[in-house]
Amino acid sequence: MKKALTIAAVLVALAVSLPHAVHAVSYPLIEEQREEKAAKGIREKGDTVCLFQSGTGDVRKGIGIGDVLTVYRQQKNGIMQEVGKIRVLSFQGEDYLKGEVAEGEVMNGDVAKKGSIAGLVISSEERCR
Repeated sequence: MKKALTIAAVLVALAVSLPHAVHAVSYPLIEEQREEKAAKGIREKGDTVCLFQSGTGDVRKGIGIGDVLTVYRQQKNGIMQEVGKIRVLSFQGEDYLKGEVAEGEVMNGDVAKKGSIAGLVISSEERCR
């Protein structure tokens, strides 16, 4: 009987303290998570990206300001998987596009396409300033 009472007391103590323990480890780290992803080169919705493209007339004819490009990442098996979308903000010189991530997560080395026109997401944002 004493053992059953001890077990019941422990269960009650756990039931009372469990919500506090769960709350203590479930705090939102949105800004820290964004900084960690940015350090890894991952960009999310609203982040600015720089795209390298061929600079040919085909690009300027086929892509305009405000267009949305679909972003693909090559998987280990060689298949290109859609991972996000980028909205074109401006042309930067002859070879670069400045864009904003519209959805998904974009990384350096991803390929942004519209039809047969493609641009490479690069790490050097100085090109797009």
